[in-house]
Amino acid sequence: MADTRYELFTEEHDALRASVRDFVGREIRPNVEEWEAQRDFPRSLYERVGELGLFGLKYEEEYGGSGPDLLADAVVTEEFSLCGAGGVAAGLGAHKDLGSYYVYRFGNDDQRKEWLVPSIRGELISALAVTEPGAGSDVASITTRAVRDGDSYILNGQKAFITNGSKADYVVVAVRTGGEGYPGISLIVVDKDTPGFRTNRMQTVGWWTSHTGELFFDDCRVPAENLLGEEGQGFVYIMKNFQWERVVMALGAVAAAEKTLELGIEYGKERTAFGRPIAKFQVWRHRFADLETEIHAARCLTYHALRKMMAGEDALREVSMAKWLACELDWKVADEVLQIHGGYGYMMEYPIQRAWRDSRLGPIGGGTTEIMKEIISKTYGL
Repeated sequence: MADTRYELFTEEHDALRASVRDFVGREIRPNVEEWEAQRDFPRSLYERVGELGLFGLKYEEEYGGSGPDLLADAVVTEEFSLCGAGGVAAGLGAHKDLGSYYVYRFGNDDQRKEWLVPSIRGELISALAVTEPGAGSDVASITTRAVRDGDSYILNGQKAFITNGSKADYVVVAVRTGGEGYPGISLIVVDKDTPGFRTNRMQTVGWWTSHTGELFFDDCRVPAENLLGEEGQGFVYIMKNFQWERVVMALGAVAAAEKTLELGIEYGKERTAFGRPIAKFQVWRHRFADLETEIHAARCLTYHALRKMMAGEDALREVSMAKWLACELDWKVADEVLQIHGGYGYMMEYPIQRAWRDSRLGPIGGGTTEIMKEIISKTYGL
């Protein structure tokens, strides 16, 4: 397939890519079918990734990292997305780029040492909880409340659709500490064993190995020192990290789409109809060409957005474009490749069904396609 360097990555990044790809090929892909059947993957995988230093590429050595190098971290995101199971990539990614990354970006040194350091080692699993049953893309409307009581906050409310939510050792939770709207939102870290905090694992169409959870807070008393950053600044923090979350989703979607297309081409060469491989029919050759061209274009846009972010430039439009384009494309490629499989594509024993199910969440999670288009259109002054 296409060259992945795009004049962005160094030889060191290429070496890292080869190493991570080897790790994924040896220690993840061979276990995917078993983990899918179990609807889970072991905690030991987080520990193994931590041992290899792959959770620490964005962080300084004082916290156990080896960076900060956002490009190296992007390489890991892409290679994890080639593992063949969206739930595994999502579980590792939510820990790497959401929960623990919020502690790094907005927490103080003590909080980083308590939660980030063991997270980098893979000893603790993290999650981010923003979405609620009645507030998804409309973050400013969350209702989970935290009331200050002496040296504690008392939390009451509910979260839903939280990746790693029922598996995490700690969760960064968006709560309402003030009045209505975005100025009243704060971020608080809640440990899983806190009295009054409980979780329920949700059953999902795809991402079977990911623990997507509902979170319930019933008079949950949390130390005030668990507040991340300043009270009332939570919405600002979420919006800042959304850009990284979305470019990461775009990176993963493009990589997954490329892997799915390879599945289609391989199947098309092996499956015969009317006396020849179906990939020899012009209709499929042209579809493959269309899809690879679109994947290449989506990757260029995503790398452009990533480059702007790293340069400290305003990349809101480009990130929003990349997120919706890449995630919609991942779903489109999976649907097209399932079609070339014919009836076999609808059978559970073929991996394309998993790519099809797993890719459907991309246009929904992390900000829907509709929200991405709304963000883009607002930059026109509309």
